[in-house]
Amino acid sequence: MKGTLVEKVVAKHCEDGKPVPGEEIGIRIDQTLTQDATGTLAYLQFEALGVPRVKTKLSVSYVDHNTLQTGFENFDDHLYLKSVASKYGILFSRPGNGICHQVHLERFTVPGQTLLGSDSHTPTAGGAGMLGIGAGGLDVAVAMGGGLFYMKMPKVVGVELRGKLRRWVSAKDVVLEVIRRLSVKGGVGYALEYKGKGVKSLSVPERATITNMGTETGATTSIFPSDENTRQFLRFQKRIGDWKPLSPDKDAVYDKTFEVDLDELEPLVARPHSPDNLARISDVEGLEIDQVAIGSCTNSSLKDLMTVASILKGKKVHPHVSLVISPGSRQVLAELARNGSLDHMIEAGARVLEATCGPCIGMGQAPPSCGISIRTFNRNFEGRSGTKDAQVYLVSPEIAGVSAIKGVLTDPRRVGSPPKIRLPQSMKIDDSMILKPGRNPENVEIIRGPNIRPLPIRGELSEDLSGEVLIVVGDNVSTDHIMPAGAKILPLRSNIPAMAEHVFEPVDPTFAKRAKDKNGGFIVAGENYGQGSSREHAALAPMYLGVKAVVAKSFARIHEANLVNFGIVPLRFKSPQDYDHVRQGDELHIGQVKQALEEGRQALTCHDVTSGIEIEVTYVLGERFRKILIAGGLLNHTKSIGGSGRSGR
Repeated sequence: MKGTLVEKVVAKHCEDGKPVPGEEIGIRIDQTLTQDATGTLAYLQFEALGVPRVKTKLSVSYVDHNTLQTGFENFDDHLYLKSVASKYGILFSRPGNGICHQVHLERFTVPGQTLLGSDSHTPTAGGAGMLGIGAGGLDVAVAMGGGLFYMKMPKVVGVELRGKLRRWVSAKDVVLEVIRRLSVKGGVGYALEYKGKGVKSLSVPERATITNMGTETGATTSIFPSDENTRQFLRFQKRIGDWKPLSPDKDAVYDKTFEVDLDELEPLVARPHSPDNLARISDVEGLEIDQVAIGSCTNSSLKDLMTVASILKGKKVHPHVSLVISPGSRQVLAELARNGSLDHMIEAGARVLEATCGPCIGMGQAPPSCGISIRTFNRNFEGRSGTKDAQVYLVSPEIAGVSAIKGVLTDPRRVGSPPKIRLPQSMKIDDSMILKPGRNPENVEIIRGPNIRPLPIRGELSEDLSGEVLIVVGDNVSTDHIMPAGAKILPLRSNIPAMAEHVFEPVDPTFAKRAKDKNGGFIVAGENYGQGSSREHAALAPMYLGVKAVVAKSFARIHEANLVNFGIVPLRFKSPQDYDHVRQGDELHIGQVKQALEEGRQALTCHDVTSGIEIEVTYVLGERFRKILIAGGLLNHTKSIGGSGRSGR
C-alpha cells in the first residue's frame, strides 16, 4: 500500500473490490448526512427499501436549504423529515440550527471515519481528517440501510503546502489557487490530500474551507491530516474523545503532486460564471458592486465572521451596497452575539440572516437586474443567485468585508493592517436543536403533506434505445442548468411531476413540454456534463420525462452515478469530434444496448436516422453499474438482491 492518508482510510473501510485507482470498490459508511433539498427524496427512497432502522454509526437529517416558507410545501417537508428521523433512528437538526456542513464539522466529524452526504460539499469534513464524499440521495439511502457505497477508487493528488499566509490572504485564496491549477474538471477521478509544513499554520475551519471547495474541481474528496490543530478544534467543541492522529506514511507515493507556496499567494477573485475563471484582486479591483453576501458552508465559521465583524466595526456599509450575512450555525450566531461581533455587523448596516444556506442556493437575496454581487460562496454559475443576468464574483471574507464598506471591489491590502481576531478559549455547547430519534419507533406516524408525491420508478431497460435528440448543450453544464434551484422550484423537491416541468428551464424553457410530446428521447452534451451540486433531481426529473440516455464527451462523477441510479444510460462519444455532427431534433437509434451491457461489450453504434451517419459511442461502467442499468435503476436492483444492496456484483 502506498500509504497516502486517503488510501489508508479507504483500506480500513473497503469491503468489496481492491482499492486500485480506477477500479470500482464498495466501502463501509460510518456516518451519513442529508439536507432538506435532497433529504426528502432520500428518505422516500429509504422507506422504499423496507429497512426498519438505519444501520450506520450515525445519520443526521439537516434542514438548511428550504427554510424560506412562502407556502406550505417546505414546512410540510420539514414535518416529514422530522417524523422519518424519529422513526428510523436519525438525528434531526431543526431549521435554524445551521448549515449541514458547518454543524457536522462542529458536532460530529470523527477523524478516520467515512461520511456520505447527499450534498456535493460533504468533503468539508475532510478539514477534520474525515473522509467525506458527496453522492446522490439514493446512494445515501442504501448506505443508511447497511449497504456499501460504490465508487471508482480515486487517484490521489498530494498538494504540498509551504510557508504561511501573508496578511489579508486567507484559506479561500488557497483553494481558489488549487482550482486555478486544476480547473472545474481537472480533479475528476482524483482525491486531493493536503500535506507539508504549511498545513500546521491552518486551523480546522480554514482547512474546511479548502476541502469544501475542492468539490469545484470535480474531485471525489479532499482531506487534511488529523494533527494537533484537529485536537484543539475538537477540544474547543468538547469532543476531545473523538480525536486521533492520522497522517500519510512518510514514504507515501502520490499519483500526482504540486506545491502551493502560501507565502506567495495573493487575494484572488473568481469572476462570472465559473469558480475557475480566476484573477488577482489587483487586476479587477474598482468594480462597482450592488450586493455583498457573506456566509454559506464555505465561509461562515466563527473565525470568518469575527474577521468580517472586526472589519465593519465603527464603519458603515456603503450606501449603494446591500450586505447580507448568513452565520454557518446557531453556535456561531450565539457566540457572535455574546462577544459583541453581532453588534458591529448590525451597527454597520448589515442584514443578518438566519443560519442557513439562503442566498447560496438562490433561496432569497437575489441581486438586482444586471447586478454585481460579490459572495464568499463556492459557486457562481449563471442564474444560480436567482437573477439570470447578475454577475457573481467569489471572494474571501476579507475582500467581501472591505468591499462592502468601499462600495467597489477592493484589494484589502490597501486599507492597512488586518484585524487581529481572538477566538474564545472554549465554546458554549447547546445541542438542544438536534432532536434524538423516538424511543418507540413503532408509535411514530410519518407525516406526509400533499406535496409529497410517490417516487417515480423506471422499468427494466429495453433492448434498443430510440428517440429524438431533445437538446444539445455544451461543456461544463451544471446541475443548476439541468434542474435549477431557487425559491420557486426548491419547494417542489418531493413532487417530481411538478419539478420535472422545470428541467433545463434556464437553458430552454420548452424542454419539458417537448420531452413529454416526444415521449422522451436523448440529451447530447459536451465535456463535464452534470458538474456542481449532487442533486439527483437532475437525473430523476429527466427520467420522469422519458430521457433514455445522455450522450456526452465526459461526465461529472456524481451525476454520472445518479444517471445510472435512475436508469438513464450515460454514453460517451468515442470520438469527441462526433459531438459536432448531432443536432437537436435528430432521430437516434442505438441497438442491442441491453445485450451489450449484459456482455460488457463497450462498443455501440448510434445511428443518426435523420442525417444518415453512424457514430461510435461507449460507456465507462463496471459490472455493478451495468446490472443497475439493466434493472432500471438502483432501487430496483437493490430490491432484487435482497434489500440493502450490500454487494450486487
